[in-house]
Amino acid sequence: MKFICPLLVVKDITISRNFYEQVLDQKLKYDFGENVIFEGDFSLHLVEHYKTLLGNEHDQIKMKTNNFELYFETEDLEKMVQKLKNIGIEFIHEIKEQPWGQRVARFYDPDYHIIEIGESMESVVLRYHRSGMNLQEIGNRTSMPIEFIEEVLLKKE
Repeated sequence: MKFICPLLVVKDITISRNFYEQVLDQKLKYDFGENVIFEGDFSLHLVEHYKTLLGNEHDQIKMKTNNFELYFETEDLEKMVQKLKNIGIEFIHEIKEQPWGQRVARFYDPDYHIIEIGESMESVVLRYHRSGMNLQEIGNRTSMPIEFIEEVLLKKE
């Protein structure tokens, strides 16, 4: 069996599609009208269409369940968070550091699905390296293998 993609149910396909394309810079792969697929293979389905797929006995779709998220990475977390603030996005939390050193922000999309945006682990390694940490210290702080850290630092040079 092969996993294909996560599927989010949305109330307005146009609003949600615009959010993912224009705000989160995602590229559309396929548009089937009542459902769309983005590069990276996640899909949006219009709630009324999705209800028909489930059958009449499953007519209630619950939003804002806080039990699932889509995860994205960016090389400029501060810029993305400011962009989201400027358009009035509801944050779960703004930038905070995870126990392994990665900085992330979480917020809701137009249908209250959780979106997490984090800096790449490559960026975390470089940030710690610039602060003066050696390979072992970076590995201890991030839980990343030394081979990964060395590879990131080699690419930087």
